[in-house]
Amino acid sequence: MRVSYCWTLVSLLALVPQSTLASVLAIDYGTDWIKASLMKPGLPFDVLLNKDSKRKIQASVGWKHGERLFGGDAAAMASRFPSDVFTSLKYVEGAPYNSETVVNYAKFSQSQLVETSRTTVGLKQSDGREWSVEELIAMQFSYVKQLAEEAAGEKVRDVVVTVPPFFSQYERDAVVDAIEISGLRTLALINDGTAVAVNYAMTRTFTTPEYHIIYDAGASSIVATLVSFTPMDAKSASAGTHISVAGVGYDRKTGGLELDNRMRQILVDMFNAKHKKDIREDKKGMAKLWKEAGRVKAILSANTEATSSVESLAWDIDFRSKVTRTAFESACSDLKGKFAQPIYDALNAAGLTLDNITSVLLVGGTTRTPMVQNAVKAAVGAEKIALNVNADESPVLGAALYGASLSRQFKTKNIKVSDIGLHDVEVSYFAAASTPLSRPRSITTLIFPSGSKTGTKKTLTFKRKEDFTLFFDYKHLIAPGYPQRIAESEITGVAEALGNLTERGAVDPVVKATLMLSESGFVSVSEAVAYGEIKDDSLTGKLKGLFGGGSSASEEATSSSENTPPRETEDASSSESSTSSSSSVVPSPSASDAAAEKKKVVSKEDTIKLKVVTTFPTIAPMTVDEKKQARSRLRAIDLEEAAKNRKDEARNTLESYLYRMRDLLDDENNDAPFKKCSKESERAAIAEKLEDSFTWLHDRGDIAETSQFLDKRISLEAMEKPIIHRYQEIEAFPQALNNSQMWNWSTRLFLTEARQNLTAEFEADLPSKWTKEELDGLEKTLKDHESWLNEWVEKQKSVKPNENPVIETTEMKARAKVLETSLMRLYKRKVPKSRKPKVNIVAEPEPTAPAEAEAEAEVPQPPPVEEQVVPEKPDQDQTQEPLTKPGHDEL
Repeated sequence: MRVSYCWTLVSLLALVPQSTLASVLAIDYGTDWIKASLMKPGLPFDVLLNKDSKRKIQASVGWKHGERLFGGDAAAMASRFPSDVFTSLKYVEGAPYNSETVVNYAKFSQSQLVETSRTTVGLKQSDGREWSVEELIAMQFSYVKQLAEEAAGEKVRDVVVTVPPFFSQYERDAVVDAIEISGLRTLALINDGTAVAVNYAMTRTFTTPEYHIIYDAGASSIVATLVSFTPMDAKSASAGTHISVAGVGYDRKTGGLELDNRMRQILVDMFNAKHKKDIREDKKGMAKLWKEAGRVKAILSANTEATSSVESLAWDIDFRSKVTRTAFESACSDLKGKFAQPIYDALNAAGLTLDNITSVLLVGGTTRTPMVQNAVKAAVGAEKIALNVNADESPVLGAALYGASLSRQFKTKNIKVSDIGLHDVEVSYFAAASTPLSRPRSITTLIFPSGSKTGTKKTLTFKRKEDFTLFFDYKHLIAPGYPQRIAESEITGVAEALGNLTERGAVDPVVKATLMLSESGFVSVSEAVAYGEIKDDSLTGKLKGLFGGGSSASEEATSSSENTPPRETEDASSSESSTSSSSSVVPSPSASDAAAEKKKVVSKEDTIKLKVVTTFPTIAPMTVDEKKQARSRLRAIDLEEAAKNRKDEARNTLESYLYRMRDLLDDENNDAPFKKCSKESERAAIAEKLEDSFTWLHDRGDIAETSQFLDKRISLEAMEKPIIHRYQEIEAFPQALNNSQMWNWSTRLFLTEARQNLTAEFEADLPSKWTKEELDGLEKTLKDHESWLNEWVEKQKSVKPNENPVIETTEMKARAKVLETSLMRLYKRKVPKSRKPKVNIVAEPEPTAPAEAEAEAEVPQPPPVEEQVVPEKPDQDQTQEPLTKPGHDEL
C-alpha cells in the first residue's frame, strides 16, 4: 500500500521565509536497494524518483570502460565486469577484514577484497585502483544527493539515514563517514524498525496503548522490533503519539542473500553434474548465476516451479534447467527455525507475550518468500499478520518524517520517539594506587545495559588526583571477528584543575565524567570536569551548611542517570587482569536523591572543564585528513566525468549538426528555404567543409578535445550564418514594414487632429498641450521617416532571396522607434491647468431715507470686500476644445 501524501496529517508549513528554506533528505540504504525521500516545502511528500523514473535504486556502483555507472546500469554490468561492479556493500560496512562477515561476503561477491590501513574492507578494480567501502557508499549517496537537488532546485545538505538496530559503533561510524565524504551532513541515524513505526503512526490515531511487532526481513538480516504506540495527553496542545521501542530481536546472518546463495548453489550443482565442469572456476559464470538465482527465487515466490536459462554461461555452454519450490525449500530447511526466532527474542527482551501483540507488520523484500511467510504465520498466527504498510517504502518515508520533526523548517504531527541500544556497553578504568608498590586494579562498570534508552546520559564521579583513561567495551561479542573495544577516552589536566579548586577553598574536589548514549547510538564522553564545593566561612555559608549541607560519596565511582532501562539489569561486572581482579558496585540513586540532585545549583566557580582525548585502538573512524583525501578523490572523478560529459555533448552536437547540414544540401527541392536563400558557390564551400568535418570526426573523433569539436561546429555555423540571416530577414521584413507604416499613419492622424485642437484652443483663449513648433518638429520627423522608408523599400524589392538585403529589419525598427518616441512624447502630455483671474469689486450703497442716512453716517463702514468673478461660459455655437481631466489622454 503506497502511503498517501499525508497532507491532512502532516502540515509542511515553513516557519521561516521562503529564501531561507532548507530541504531534508532521507535515505534508506539497504543491501540490495536504495530508497530516498525529500522533504521540501512546496514539493509533494513521496519517494524520490531516479533518472529512469523508478522508485528504488539498486545499491550498486561500477565502471564500464572507465565510465562510472550507478543503480540498475551498474548491476546490469556485473556479469560482464565482475571485478569492476560492486554490490551489497552494506553487508561489509565497518566490518573487520578478518571477520566472518567478510568471509560470507566473498562467497557471493566476485569483487577482489583488500585490507585497508584501518583493518577494514577495501575493494580493488581490475585496473588496480582501490576503494574503501566508505568511498564506494559515498559515491552512491552523492548520486542520490544529485537526484534530490535536481528535484528540489536547490542545494541539499541535511540527511537522515536508516541503519539496522544491531549495528555496532564501528558500522555506524562507517555510515557517518560515507555521508560526510559525499558532501552531506548527518542530521540523524534512525533504526529501520523505528522508521517504519514513525510512518505507521503518522497516518493513525491511538486511543489506547498498542503493541506491534515490525518484522523486517531484508537482504542481509532479519529484525523484529517490538514497538508500543501510546497516546499522549489528548487535552493538551501537544497531543500525539509516543513511540517506544520495547524490545528487538535479530539475526544478522539470515536474509535474502543467504537464500540467493542457496539457490545459486542448486544451479551450480545442476551445471556441474550435467557438464562435468566446475562453474565456480569462472568468475563471470558465477556472477551470471548469482543474477539468475535472484530471478528464479522471485519466480518461485508466486509459482511452484521455474525454468532457469542462461545463454553462454561459461565456456560457450548454454545452461537450462528446471527448479521447483520444493527443492529450494529443502535446501533452506535449516533456516526455517531462524526466520521466527527474532520475534521470540523481541518478546523476551520486552517481557511480553503474543497475547499483548496487536499485529505483526511485514516489511522487507524477503517477506514475500512463501517459506518466510509460513514461518512467521506458524509463530504468531495468521490473524496477527498485517500487510497495511508498504514493505519497500515505509522505512524511508518514516525516516523523512522523523527528519522533518528534527528540523525547524517543518511542522509535523506530534510524535515522540524513544529508541534503545541493543548491546551492553561497559566502561573500565584503573583504580588509583593506594601505595607505590600496589598492583593496579581494573574496575569495570556496565554503564549502558542492553535496552538502555538512546539519549541517556550518566555521570561518573572519580576521586582521582592524576590523569586517567576510560575504556569503553562491548560486554559481549557483537559478531565473530568484531572487536569488543570501542574507544579509549583519556581525561587530562586533572592535577592542575584539582589544585586550582583547592586554592579556591574547595573541600575534597573530584572528577565528574558525563557519558552519553546518543540518539543515533554512539557512546562517548560528552564532558569531564573537576568539581569541588568551595567552603563558605561567612555566616550565610555556615547557616547553609547547618540546614542543607552536602555529603561526599565514599565509593570509587557513583552514577546518576536519566531514562534508566525499563527492566532490572546487572549494574556491575568484574574485569580480570593479569594479576588481580576486583569489582565496584554502582548504585542507582533513589527518586528523592535524584530530586535533590536536580535542585542543587552548581556554581561555575566550583567546576573546571577538563580535556578529553578519545582514541580508537581497534576499528577507528576515518580521520579528517582521510575524509578530505577521499572527498578529493571523489571530486576528481566528478570533474573528470563532467569534462567527459561536456566532450560527449560537444561531439554529439557536432555530429547531429553535420547530418542536418548534409540533409539540407541533399534536399532536391529548389524552393526549400536553404536552397532559395543560398548561392551555388556557398553551397559548394559548405559541402567541401562538411566532407572534411566528417572525415576528421571519423579519424580523430575519439582522441579530439572538447574545444576542437566546438571549433569545427563554429566554423561551419559561420558559413551558414549569412544564409540563415537572409531567410530571417525575408521572414521578418513584412512585419517590420507593417510596423513602420502603422506609425506613419498614426503620426499623421495625430498631427491632423492636434492642429485642429490647437486652432480652437487659440481662438477660445485656452491653454494647449502642444505648441506649433512641436507639431512642426514631429511632422518633419514623420516626413524624414516616410522618405527614407519609401526609398529603401523600393531598393529592397529588386534584391534576390540569395542576396544580402540592402535594408535590415533592425534598422527599420530603430527608425520606427524614433518616430514612435517623438509621437508618444506629445500624445501623453497632460493639459496645463488654467489660471482664473481675481477681480476687486467695491459695493455701491443703496439710497436710504434721510434719517437712516444720518444714522448710517455715524456708523463706521467696513473695508471693501474682494470678490472673485467667474468668466461666463461661451455661447453654444462657439467652437471650443473640451477640457480633459488631469491624467487623461486625448487625440
